Amino acid sequence: MLLSFHSHSSSPPKLHRSPELRFSALRRHSLVFSPLKQSHYRKFISTFSEKKKSTTLASVSNNGSPTMSFDYDLVIIGAGVGGHGAALHAVEKGLKTAIIEGDVIGGTCVNRGCVPSKALLAVSSRMRELQNEHHLKALGLQVSAASYDRQGVADHANNLASKIRNNLTNSMKALGVDILTGVGTILGPQKVKFGGVGLSDNVITAKDIIIATGSVPFVPKGIEVDGKTVITSDHALKLEFIPEWIAIVGSGYIGLEFSDVYTALGSEVTFIEALDQLMPGFDPEISKLAQRVLINPRKIDYHTGVFATKITPARNGHPVIIELTDAKSKELKDTLEVDAALIATGRAPFTKGLGLENISVATQRGFIPVDERMQVIDEKGNLVPHVYCIGDANGKLMLAHAASAQGISVVEQVSGKDHVLNHLSIPAACFTHPEISMVGLTEPQAKEKAEKEGFSISIAKTSFKANTKALAENEAEGLAKLIYRPDNGEILGVHIFGLHAADLIHEASNAIALGTRIQDIKLAVHAHPTLSEVLDELFKSAKLSDDVSSPARQPIAV
Repeated sequence: MLLSFHSHSSSPPKLHRSPELRFSALRRHSLVFSPLKQSHYRKFISTFSEKKKSTTLASVSNNGSPTMSFDYDLVIIGAGVGGHGAALHAVEKGLKTAIIEGDVIGGTCVNRGCVPSKALLAVSSRMRELQNEHHLKALGLQVSAASYDRQGVADHANNLASKIRNNLTNSMKALGVDILTGVGTILGPQKVKFGGVGLSDNVITAKDIIIATGSVPFVPKGIEVDGKTVITSDHALKLEFIPEWIAIVGSGYIGLEFSDVYTALGSEVTFIEALDQLMPGFDPEISKLAQRVLINPRKIDYHTGVFATKITPARNGHPVIIELTDAKSKELKDTLEVDAALIATGRAPFTKGLGLENISVATQRGFIPVDERMQVIDEKGNLVPHVYCIGDANGKLMLAHAASAQGISVVEQVSGKDHVLNHLSIPAACFTHPEISMVGLTEPQAKEKAEKEGFSISIAKTSFKANTKALAENEAEGLAKLIYRPDNGEILGVHIFGLHAADLIHEASNAIALGTRIQDIKLAVHAHPTLSEVLDELFKSAKLSDDVSSPARQPIAV
């Protein structure tokens, strides 16, 4: 989800909140800062000293010929999921394309984010099921006590990341995308340099440039990360040890997923949340249900309305010490002693060292400002010709698939076809057990929009308890919620908590993206018995005004 470059800040950063982000850990916990040092970002050795020698080439016959006077039609800085998606689409459009990477292909998502975390969550899912004697007995199964090998679990996550990283690399090589190893810096209009520490820089020209440098874990002031007992998600994914008791700072999707992993593997968890409720960025009704299922029955307690203002790693036989300060009074409220602490307070954009000053661009809270077409905006508010920014670095929606979608949208534009991405149609998911997914507006957001624009909203809900497939799986705990306009059938938001919610959400997200109204989608046919019928019943239960009850589009008779 998040791209590749790391950095470490040597001085206390100024804290900011990113107001545009909807998803809990991304909006409520997306504390960001600027500037960032790039000492870690420059930890590589280039094996190339000349421009053409610095290119990893494959079957270049599939890569287009560059526009006259440029080395490339498109140069992408950052080979995470966003950069990769843009590169593949660019080649499909016939653009001669290069991608610059200073770390490893795949970025944060593949190497330190969504990919390895799903491997750990797959293990926690199996463990949780094998440990649930009541669930197994209901299915007529008897299983002896389940156990796990920590190193084996860690190897599974690492091997998956390696496999996906190789897949991404090979896919670009096969299409002839030139993979340039080094730190990418914009020198000026349509000119980029890249190279390694101690080696001469290489300069290339491109008709268009995409910045896709992603983000790094954000660590608030006062927290000392040692990578062993006080860790970020980067460290946690290595699963070097399973603490008996771990505090997780932040209850957004990152914190929730790791609580699922740690409790399944035997740890006790304590959440530390700055706001007054857990999971503050989710739809409130979904948050309430998720807390009842994911938090209350498990070995999890929590402190809300407090900041972890100081965290000291374990050393010399002493535990990790966490000082909790009241979020309102700013007074010391409590002190915790735990075995480990995971900092899950969001992501900070990596935008340092890009040469933005050379094109008169100033970051805003660390993010690169862009318009609705992802074109970069300079410090005077003017569009910078031929320069775009996608993914976490622009802060619009810090999700891997959002970065990829933005990259594809930019390629459409530079290929001559105007395209504007609807960010409200981009789904998000939290891969707990059960899962949480969402697209569009929450109920409070929809009410605010309705009041401002002068229309009414309605709510429809369906339960997994009425779904045959969920009952057969003995996994009927769940809810699907639809927020819509009864006067025209517009879908404003869909929120799901339950079995395979992350897979189910796409029918709703695609409907929003395509502008499909409820009066059309409620006539769609779903296979029986499947979980998709949860959405089928949800749309069918929506009550529309009489004048919009008929389909907006007539089906083709065959």
